[in-house]
Amino acid sequence: MSDPLHPSAVLLEDTARLLAELRAAPPLTHCITNSVVTGFTANVLLAVGAAPAMVDIVGESGMFASVASGLLVNLGTPTPEQRAASLEAVGGASAAGTPWVLDPVAIGVLPIRTDLARDLVARRPTAIRGNASEILALAGLSAGGRGVDATDTTDAAAEAARLLAREHGSVVAVSGPVDLLTDGEIEVRIANGTPVLTKVTGGGCALGAMMAAFLGAARGTGITALHAVAAASVVYEIAAERAAAVAGGPGSFAGALLDALAAISPADLDGARVEVTALEAVR
Repeated sequence: MSDPLHPSAVLLEDTARLLAELRAAPPLTHCITNSVVTGFTANVLLAVGAAPAMVDIVGESGMFASVASGLLVNLGTPTPEQRAASLEAVGGASAAGTPWVLDPVAIGVLPIRTDLARDLVARRPTAIRGNASEILALAGLSAGGRGVDATDTTDAAAEAARLLAREHGSVVAVSGPVDLLTDGEIEVRIANGTPVLTKVTGGGCALGAMMAAFLGAARGTGITALHAVAAASVVYEIAAERAAAVAGGPGSFAGALLDALAAISPADLDGARVEVTALEAVR
């Protein structure tokens, strides 16, 4: 049996608790996300037990963010109205203490979204989720990847993630074959998941929304933002593994993922491959 006081065991206990909290009181999860993935993102949130709302209209987004449990700002298709709505929503979230997630999709070479991402990150998101190239670009250490695809490894982005976490007080989650998450003091690596996620539009974007939902569920529980973000990743990626095991390809995988998210239980967390390390231990 694992040591119940081991950091990884504590993280998984918090994950089970948050999954129960989320289903008992579905967090209202405000998503300003890209037009390619809106439906899939909403279905992922519904499947796991959260309550999605896609409010991206100027004049409403700030008001809604102030009453939501969590907010996602995804820069995949940053139209002029979405850009203004994102800034308004972040203002409303910050004033109300609503946790929020920044997903800086495809930043680096593309100037409009890159400038917006840098403006938003200065407003201290609760969490930042991206692939390695996006995280490096947000930290000013590379020109980004190939569109939405990473051209850098997770390990290559580790120091950038730590710098962003320490500078902005954010949890930074770098997606890859092994996910890396850090708050600047602790590092979590999650080895669950499946390559099939990269064959479904919105696979990564929906994870950002899951993080916003789990951060919303964590409010008032005493569970840290790092553990809430990691819990979202663990639940999502174990569900993805289960879906890949029964799917015949990307088309059936998308439906199977929703089924797996709806069915996942604390007992399934025994399959988590998680490593938690204090950064002082690796310096």
